[in-house]
Amino acid sequence: MRGSITRRGKASWRLKFEAGRDASGKRQTRYITVRGKRADAERELTRLLGDTDRGMFVEPSKTTVAQWLRDWLGGPSDPQPHGLARKTTERYRQLAEQQVIPHLGANTLQKLRPAHVAAWHKRLLESGGKNGRPLSARTCGHAHRVLHRALARAVHQEVLSRNVAAAVPPPKVDASEVEILDASQIAEVLAKLRGHALHAIATAALATGMRRGELLALRLASVDLETGIVKVERSLEETAEGLAFKAPKTAHGRRSISLPPNAVQALREHRRQVLETRMALGLGRPDPDTLLFGMHDGSPMRPDQLSWLWRSACKSLKLPRVSFHALRHTHASALIAAGLDVVIVSRRLGHASPTTTLRVYAHLFQKDDSAAAGAIEAAMRQNNRDGL
Repeated sequence: MRGSITRRGKASWRLKFEAGRDASGKRQTRYITVRGKRADAERELTRLLGDTDRGMFVEPSKTTVAQWLRDWLGGPSDPQPHGLARKTTERYRQLAEQQVIPHLGANTLQKLRPAHVAAWHKRLLESGGKNGRPLSARTCGHAHRVLHRALARAVHQEVLSRNVAAAVPPPKVDASEVEILDASQIAEVLAKLRGHALHAIATAALATGMRRGELLALRLASVDLETGIVKVERSLEETAEGLAFKAPKTAHGRRSISLPPNAVQALREHRRQVLETRMALGLGRPDPDTLLFGMHDGSPMRPDQLSWLWRSACKSLKLPRVSFHALRHTHASALIAAGLDVVIVSRRLGHASPTTTLRVYAHLFQKDDSAAAGAIEAAMRQNNRDGL
């Protein structure tokens, strides 16, 4: 008999089963206690025997979700655990401490079930925000990604037999959570920004869909105004240790983007202003490595400072109250509205794959498939003419 169940108390059962053999061929007997009804113990024994047969059995552990997350993300002495970017690590730690651990941290890692994850999503959406306010589906999704990656690591290290976070999809992001400007607002924003210090970088953001950090990392040599091409080669990020330039996370992040004529004109004027400012400050002519959107002394601008300046401009100039990142979303929505293929849109945005683009902007793609019907109809007519 490979397994047996023995009552240990009113609602406690001891499972005894064979968990394979060691290197010498000796049987490995394991004992596990299960609380609940006998039916619960029978289900658990069946699962354990099935995992053993599939080679997926893992040794029992009392490690909690909180302990595993904190060990996985490390501390200040380990700023980039498991190859995560510094900024990503800081954000993951924040999400873990604020959204995951308070709700799931006390659970034993190996006893975490899909039902726990689903209930956690519900709590976050209802009261997971600041002061008990509802949390957005997007932020809930970010927290889910942290848990998913942490559990995936546990599976890889054979601490878990499966990733329960993979069994429960994160909450669907409502279309209203993706901020964009409509066509009339784009013209209004650019008109009101004319002559403002943010006019050029806002124009570049709308014209290219580049991220905030990518724009702030642009060197003069990265922008060819003769050919109208901007090369994205790095990004600027701010962590607890300060500002630093980093390479794109994926090969798709390193890309060349064509500029429309109005953006070329705006950037040409901005480059002239950079030259004049440097000469007035006695800094001399800019070199190829001079930042296109840096501070007056040539140093990088903090990404959060750009966001603050943008919010201030929105208030003082009575612009639509959207985040600076909304300019990237606006660029994407304009391309989609123009009927560009999702692969082209994905490459321009620097997404790792078109799947990412579809996940973020699925609601913007045309739901009417009449064009597809027309295309197949044309093909069918051609086949009829050819006698196929």
